[in-house]
Amino acid sequence: MSEKIEELQKRESKYILTQPLYQNYWLQSIQGAPTKPGKGSSVVDTTLSLAGLVASSILNSSSSQFSPKDSSFIFWHEIPEVKQSGLLGVVTAQELKVQEAMFEVITSEASYLRSLTVAVNHFSKCPELLDTLTLTDRHTLFSNVLEVKDASERFLLDLEARLEENIFLRDISDVVLRHCTDFRRVYIPYVTNQMYQEKVMQQLMQNVEFVQVLKKLEEQPVCQRQLLKSFLILPFQRITRLKILLENILMLTSPECPITESVGQAVEAIREIVHECNENIKMMRQIEELVSLEKQLEFASTKSLALISRTRFLVKEGELDEIFGPESGHKTGNAAKSIYLHLFNDLLLLSRKDDGRFSVLDYARTSKVRADCFEAKSLVFVLFLSENHKGISRKFIVGAGNEYEMQEWVAAISTLQRAECEPPNKATWCVEMSESDHSTVCKFSDSEA
Repeated sequence: MSEKIEELQKRESKYILTQPLYQNYWLQSIQGAPTKPGKGSSVVDTTLSLAGLVASSILNSSSSQFSPKDSSFIFWHEIPEVKQSGLLGVVTAQELKVQEAMFEVITSEASYLRSLTVAVNHFSKCPELLDTLTLTDRHTLFSNVLEVKDASERFLLDLEARLEENIFLRDISDVVLRHCTDFRRVYIPYVTNQMYQEKVMQQLMQNVEFVQVLKKLEEQPVCQRQLLKSFLILPFQRITRLKILLENILMLTSPECPITESVGQAVEAIREIVHECNENIKMMRQIEELVSLEKQLEFASTKSLALISRTRFLVKEGELDEIFGPESGHKTGNAAKSIYLHLFNDLLLLSRKDDGRFSVLDYARTSKVRADCFEAKSLVFVLFLSENHKGISRKFIVGAGNEYEMQEWVAAISTLQRAECEPPNKATWCVEMSESDHSTVCKFSDSEA
């Protein structure tokens, strides 16, 4: 076993230099390029929805760089070993489709690794480029791309070893399953960091020195007219595409086929990773909302509150009228004053808004807040804080602009009062101060904060 591992470590990919950059493979696959006879068609996936929003903008900015002459796609029925084996004269049309679908996992991974190698060796290790970046910017811009590349290389070598064992591929799903732990370890942090990666990239494009060095690097032949942005987006594209390639294989296998169960397990394992990437991006945006809001809060008349929490997320916010006067039948007018509510899954904040800042009046856990309507068609409801930040009870009479808004607030508060919402996931986050602009940055952490 150890001899096999050493052998794999000494090997180099057979296909990495024969395949186009992954950007070209990706664009051709999503543009519905004509396929070779007998090749199964692929379906474009958009399940990595939140990440896909970022990916699409970067993809659009790079799509004009694609040229058909850059592509050199290889198909299973074209490789010499297959032609010499005589298999093409005996395999059925369905078997040929399955072979092409499995082989595409290998060649597309080779294409992906080729682009990752450019991202690492040409960009992330370039001394001139690194000299224009702070340590924080380096980490955010390139994240763990080296680990992603290493994981891809191990996966590709295992896939190629399987092909060498038998040119007629019986199964590759077991190879995928064996690498899923590695995929989860490297892809989730990288994809989660993408939102900050794009933000840093936008800031760096204002840095003249960085832009000059970057332009020279992007003009080198190794990049094939592709921009750094297109290399940074690769892991987004790959983990989603891998899921689709496996789904294609599953779709082409019959229920009684021996590999169907294993392929199904591989599909589900990759789906879970994609789902976790999506959930982490969602949480990252929620954390970013909290970071932004915390900077706008003032606690002049209350105890200060640490707003940022990995389990807290904003449910609803809006400006209402705080009413002073009789508790029923009061028409809003001079006896009303605007009050701003931030309703989180575990907390209610009541503030006055002035010039984009929020002066906090009071706050309480949602389990300690109750909302009661006055009458059937009244636009006024009462907020009872049975235990506020000081541990005492308080009552606020508030009015909404219309009946729907009033009912929506009462329903949201009542739901959270009965049971606080479950957190989106169990990911862990840490908050760091950027040394470049003193802004707050949220990052994925492997241990509990």
